[in-house]
Amino acid sequence: MPRVTFREDKCKGCGHCVEACPKKIIEFADKLNIKGYHPATVKEERMKECIGCASCGRICPDCAVIVEK
Repeated sequence: MPRVTFREDKCKGCGHCVEACPKKIIEFADKLNIKGYHPATVKEERMKECIGCASCGRICPDCAVIVEK
């Protein structure tokens, strides 16, 4: 089962991954990261919808996304 993980400390909340996700499961967290941004995340209950396409990881300018297939 594919799994996407976000390195919250590196995310600047640009939203590129949110737009790139074909399943629209990526959203911004309610909490702030160390840089003061709302990092991207996928809630655990939506993780099973991930298809492992890695569109989010390829588009991230900060390499904050890890996709495991």
